[in-house]
Amino acid sequence: MLENANQYLNNFITYLQIEKNYSEYTVTFYKDDIREFFLFMNEQNLHSLTAIEYFDARLFLTGLHEREFARASISRKISSLRSFFRFLNREGMLSENPFALVSSPKAEKRLPQFFYEEEMENLLQACEGEEPLQLRNRAMFELFYATGIRVSECAGLRIKDIDFSLSTILVKGKGSKERYVPFGTYAHEELEKYINISRGQLMKDGKHEYVFVNYKGGPLTARGIRHVLNGIIKKASLTAKIHPHMLRHTFATHLLNNGADMRTVQELLGHENLSSTQIYTHVTKDHLRKTYLNHHPRA
Repeated sequence: MLENANQYLNNFITYLQIEKNYSEYTVTFYKDDIREFFLFMNEQNLHSLTAIEYFDARLFLTGLHEREFARASISRKISSLRSFFRFLNREGMLSENPFALVSSPKAEKRLPQFFYEEEMENLLQACEGEEPLQLRNRAMFELFYATGIRVSECAGLRIKDIDFSLSTILVKGKGSKERYVPFGTYAHEELEKYINISRGQLMKDGKHEYVFVNYKGGPLTARGIRHVLNGIIKKASLTAKIHPHMLRHTFATHLLNNGADMRTVQELLGHENLSSTQIYTHVTKDHLRKTYLNHHPRA
């Protein structure tokens, strides 16, 4: 049995939830990564976190490579453990951070996946219908495409955060940072239709301020949103697995392809650093190159 390990983990999770204000989804990743390291400790007969040294951290990293985890997954696990041990140092529970000098593998340069406009039309058609859940799905899908919000931001959206007179939503992003994001006429129309017609039918006698609700009338969770989106793409018969960030990528890519400037897109996405937004330039450059080759007479 690991000495005090679970108590240390519980303290760390509380810190992530209260001080860092991380989403439930992010906290789950941290928890799973650290518990995986606890299993490794048991396998190595290491019964206390104070016994962990740099060599053990390196051995854990080697094991991840041998099990052929993706570079991004390895980087995340190392980052989780580095943060965990840094927290224990800060709280005076441990004196050393064995992961402080462990370098993460270089990230693979992968272009963000996005939907083309024709694919978006197919997905939107898959949301059509007049049943309460269909109206909800259509409004939610239109809002994702119109604003590029994260799934956690969508799950946390409340009625009071929508200003229909200005067609904007107040989004509470990472680290409790707030931003206003406009939405267009299609999203405006579908949101009003959903809120005025089907939201009340789904909620029945329930009372809460969250915009999107499940079939029982409770707030729709991040996991529920992912389930809904996977159902939509299955119905549209597209050959890819959807994830909410693809809609976020699509939002950014379509804006840039149609002439929006990088700083505006950065602000709309809620990126703290421009470098996070600049990944989309690779996609738009590819789009420009294809357009040039297809249309220039001397290409």
